[in-house]
Amino acid sequence: MQDSRRQLKAKESSHKMKGFHFLVFLALAVAFSFASAFDPSPLQDFCVAIPEPENAVFVNGKFCKNPNLTVANDFSFSGLNIPGNTGNRVGSNVTLVNVDRIPGLNTLGISLARLDFAPYGGLNPPHIHPRGTEILVVVEGTLYVGFVTSNPNRLITKVLYPGDVFVFPIGLIHFQFNVAKTNAVAFAGLSSQNPGVITIADAIFGPDPPINPDVLAKAFQLDKDVVEKLQKLFA
Repeated sequence: MQDSRRQLKAKESSHKMKGFHFLVFLALAVAFSFASAFDPSPLQDFCVAIPEPENAVFVNGKFCKNPNLTVANDFSFSGLNIPGNTGNRVGSNVTLVNVDRIPGLNTLGISLARLDFAPYGGLNPPHIHPRGTEILVVVEGTLYVGFVTSNPNRLITKVLYPGDVFVFPIGLIHFQFNVAKTNAVAFAGLSSQNPGVITIADAIFGPDPPINPDVLAKAFQLDKDVVEKLQKLFA
């Protein structure tokens, strides 16, 4: 009888151990799958992007210059002290300094922008950056800024003054609007060498070729003629 009990306990212990090993294996598999989902850290100091692929290495979407041939100009840009032209329909201008302006940004995961706003009404329209989080600091003027969370959609806004900082999480719709009677200037850092931008109104009403107006009329609950007018405006 005692031998039977011992054998039964041994079997139970063996099953528990096998179950434990399976859980450990599963946890490790999940951990490695998450780890492999992110870009690896670069294993070189830098990878200055060049347009000519001859005798170059392709890294992160760009060809890399021989590191022994890099110069200071590969890592610099001049001109962010110059105000951008805000004489357009939205009254704003974004001067983006990304990997196309500073080749040395390649693989470093950052970029910079200057934002200029015309007096009251200057707007950086609702848009998203598909590849980067944005951190913005106001240096002149007063801006009303905000972003919209994913479903359920919640609007988070704040009025910013010189020296104030605000963060716009990656991929979320956001905007900046000048609420003062003077010009406004802000600078933004982005967590990508090429964050990309999708301006919502332009993307919806102005793509080429255009979206079928019946689709937009139903999506926005608008008359079809209103949609067609908007498409002509943004075309």
